[in-house]
Amino acid sequence: MRVLLVEDNDRLAALLGEGLRRAGWEAEMVGSVADAEAALATGEYDALLLDRGLPDGDGLDLIRRLRHQPNTPPMLLMTALGDVAEVCKGLDLGADDYMVKPITLREVVARLNAAQRRGTRVAVTLTLGALSFDPASRALTVAGRAFEPPRRERTLLEALLRAMPRPVAKEALEARMASLDRAVQPNAVEVYVHRLRTRLNEVQAGVVIHTVRGLGYRLDAASVQAPPAEAG
Repeated sequence: MRVLLVEDNDRLAALLGEGLRRAGWEAEMVGSVADAEAALATGEYDALLLDRGLPDGDGLDLIRRLRHQPNTPPMLLMTALGDVAEVCKGLDLGADDYMVKPITLREVVARLNAAQRRGTRVAVTLTLGALSFDPASRALTVAGRAFEPPRRERTLLEALLRAMPRPVAKEALEARMASLDRAVQPNAVEVYVHRLRTRLNEVQAGVVIHTVRGLGYRLDAASVQAPPAEAG
């Protein structure tokens, strides 16, 4: 079970991360709203555990943006803002649970386990052109037939599918590939994007990978025109 921990207090994040790992959770830690959005765009998590007071915004704003997106994991807030009005606000805006600091590791683990058991978010199959992806089983199909690209190409494709219609930054794709077992070369993303484009064309997936200059890569239906180049 994998949790994204969003906490800018380094000491608290380290303590929670270590405790979660001992409790059987794989914890990935980031310290800002922007870093959390980048991680969610390319990664798969069973839960999101976040603080409200972050350096670049309120964790509640992130929950507000995520709550209507498909395949969003259960979202648990932890904050010092503990009056009833703030708790109700957090829950009304989409949080699945709300913990008031100071909190104990035992409580955090218990609430994460409860949220995971409830299965608050239902995985939705992502479809574009003839290509479909089931996030629950991670099965890829093209026109109903199994599609099994090599590991690194699959990693890129899953990241692009999860983020659509938004582009994914090249740096985020590099980080995702770096989580695999081999060193990532400087031009690895370009190489594997080229290979994946060729493979998708060969199986007539009906999708294209557009380069969005200055932003990264975006997956579109084959009939969608490439976006205009942007400086940067």
